[in-house]
Amino acid sequence: MSPRNPARDRQLREARTSQILDSALTVIARRGLSGTKVADIAETAGVSVGNVYKYFVSKEEIFEALVHRGQQQYRDFVEEALALSGSPVDKLVWYTEQWIAKREWAITILLQYARTSEAVPARLKQAVSAKFIDNLRPMAAIIEQGQSAGDMVPGDPMELALIYVSLMEGLSLHDIPDTPELTSGTADLALRLLLRSIRRRL
Repeated sequence: MSPRNPARDRQLREARTSQILDSALTVIARRGLSGTKVADIAETAGVSVGNVYKYFVSKEEIFEALVHRGQQQYRDFVEEALALSGSPVDKLVWYTEQWIAKREWAITILLQYARTSEAVPARLKQAVSAKFIDNLRPMAAIIEQGQSAGDMVPGDPMELALIYVSLMEGLSLHDIPDTPELTSGTADLALRLLLRSIRRRL
């Protein structure tokens, strides 16, 4: 028997956890939490039901892990946009085009469900809503930079960030696989909401 390797064991556990979560994301988004069984997730992930239970005690715990992971991934994404070199307009353009390219329809559905469904525990609902507001701050910072440069429309940066992020989320729901509705001009149309002149980015 080969000696245990804690680092390798940790990597394997993280990889299997991600595999289960990635599979659960699409299954739950399409079937809903109540319509999803752990067996459905296991089948999609290509593992046994027992293997799923080695990492999660229930589908509700899987759902909560998905929500937390999705919000953290979004925070990393918008902070990456904020940290980019270039003008605030460049940052906004990158964010918009990358968001549309990511096709984040599934996690958008789950996050909306987590914030609005009566079936979600109040504790989780409150945490998700608070994180959503906090995650607006990097986008608000980009908007504020753009306002200072005279390139973006006036207004409260947090309110504008809420409107723009909500628009991006809404667009995601119109780009579900097999029913895509977004076009190549979507990014430019979205950018018109915040930019004083769309010609600045062409």
